Amino acid sequence: MDFSYSARTDELLDRLELFMATHVYPAEPVYDGQIDAAANRHEQPAIMRELQAKAREAGLWNLFMTHGGLGAGLTTLEYAPLAEVMGRSIIGNEVFNCSAPDTGNMEILALYGTEAQRDQWLKPLLDCSIRSAFAMTEPAVASSDATNITSTIRRDGDEYVLNGRKWYISGILDPDCKLIVFMGKSDPDGPTYRQQSMILVPADAPGIEVLRDLPMFGFHDRLGHGEVQFTDVRVPAENMLGTAGDGFAIAQGRLGPGRMHYAMRAIGMAERALELLCLRARDRVAFGGPLAERGVVREWIARSRIEIDQIRLLTLNASWLMDTKGNAAARSEVAAIKVSAMEVAHRCVDRAVQAYGAAGVSNDTVLARMHAITRALQIADGPNEVHLRTMARLEMKKYA
Repeated sequence: MDFSYSARTDELLDRLELFMATHVYPAEPVYDGQIDAAANRHEQPAIMRELQAKAREAGLWNLFMTHGGLGAGLTTLEYAPLAEVMGRSIIGNEVFNCSAPDTGNMEILALYGTEAQRDQWLKPLLDCSIRSAFAMTEPAVASSDATNITSTIRRDGDEYVLNGRKWYISGILDPDCKLIVFMGKSDPDGPTYRQQSMILVPADAPGIEVLRDLPMFGFHDRLGHGEVQFTDVRVPAENMLGTAGDGFAIAQGRLGPGRMHYAMRAIGMAERALELLCLRARDRVAFGGPLAERGVVREWIARSRIEIDQIRLLTLNASWLMDTKGNAAARSEVAAIKVSAMEVAHRCVDRAVQAYGAAGVSNDTVLARMHAITRALQIADGPNEVHLRTMARLEMKKYA
């Protein structure tokens, strides 16, 4: 088990860190300012288009994609430290076309899409000329159990008719969103894990209504988290992803690597929070000395370093298992890092917020948004309790 970085990763890491320092971090306030000044806050700011053009020119593009020779050709283990660096910035993933939900949608199109589907949707997503959304979660059921999905996909001749209400559909309000990957029940009387299907839906199809833009702990994301009503939405039968009944399996194939990416990026957020904490502790004086001299603050710093290094090793181990033994063999490890990485990142951010005091809960630093994101991601892509349930079940199989 060797976690040393490959020569390719080392080379990309050097270039990526320089790019982040030179272009991305300085652009964060510009990005926010352009969103605040825009008539439509969901439009991509001009600064992001400039950053993406520079990233593409620098060869730092689609680094996440490991399928079909479409991306940088990295393994999961090679990508992990790069995702960590990108995750240090709220806007970092989008700069390099490595942001959700597009990454997951691109992966399932590469794995399950027909040649025509890949030509129509995957190529422009890889080029970032369009964006996409993933419509799975529903407000009326516990969507952590995908068998609960109540939205329907009904065959009608050469078309499928879609009905249902979805929510927290990330990216749906972006004017560049042209594709919705919709999950619903196509065979409600079939075997439990063959009832669901996924189908590709043009975002401008008649019958799609965005009811509202949902906040996340009070923050409205640039891409938007929509509550969306689908009413008799008709799409061609050839838009089915895979075959009818493949939806549950595709969802599992999509969410596993997605959880890995979240964990990788969470390490970056935790590292940035620790960096901000240390800078604050060094420079802020209270009760006759810098905060760094206070025992409680030193403990925050030490525990943050221990916990970050632990989740990094867990993430590298899970990545190595996925590369060498496959996604199924790493199921428990992926569940472990989805839980631990988010919890650790949230604790590290919380400590930094405490050190910054009033500034930590304001929008003058990135900490308030990171606090919201790291808490929300303990629910997104399956709440922590679901992953703990998976781990416990797999552990108990050893004693059957």
